[in-house]
Amino acid sequence: MAAPYRLAAGDSGPTQQSPVTCGSACLTVARMLVDPLFASWVRTGSPVLPGTPAGLGEATTEARFAAYERVVMARTNALSLPPRALNLPWPHSLGTPPWGAQRELEHGASLRGTRYAIVPVRQDPTPALGRRYDRLVDVVAEGEPALLYVGNEWLPRHVVLVLPGSGDRVLDVYEPASGRVQVLRRDDMMARRLRLGGWNIPWIIVEPTGLRRASAPSPVPNGSPAPA
Repeated sequence: MAAPYRLAAGDSGPTQQSPVTCGSACLTVARMLVDPLFASWVRTGSPVLPGTPAGLGEATTEARFAAYERVVMARTNALSLPPRALNLPWPHSLGTPPWGAQRELEHGASLRGTRYAIVPVRQDPTPALGRRYDRLVDVVAEGEPALLYVGNEWLPRHVVLVLPGSGDRVLDVYEPASGRVQVLRRDDMMARRLRLGGWNIPWIIVEPTGLRRASAPSPVPNGSPAPA
């Protein structure tokens, strides 16, 4: 049996392999956290799983991670999403659209059946950001990751992964540009000084709702791994 993959403050994880795959890197790490066999494939090349890119058993960990990043981005940024739903347009330069990330989380990058919500926070007043932080602490404590879109005053420019809780009231965040896991404190969220990949302002949270679907999710098509 493959060992669980874990990340906590002070650890180093994989780094994003292109300037626009921060979201894809976060979603790949999220899948590693909930699927030990997938994490083993990324790290060692074994076991070979349905939907993982072929011919990479002897490649480096970085090559397998980069290849799966591309698989994820092809799904999240596709022109259509199954079943027969159009995907809203999103600039390629901004990476992963929140709605594409939401679907990826709900179909394999979190525990089976978990529902996610897209929460805009750019216009939130300071006290509301504190409440958003507290809510994140609560929902990731159930073992589910979340995404945080950060940027400048005008645009969201980067995505980080809020890691499943460790029992305290402080968030651990995987920052894919560096691969480092750092602490995000409540005061920094409220003051909009996040210092995550060089960006300070919170824009969007994609977070667990605390609810689960009554039925199992449908498999992601086109040879992708079945939901974890």
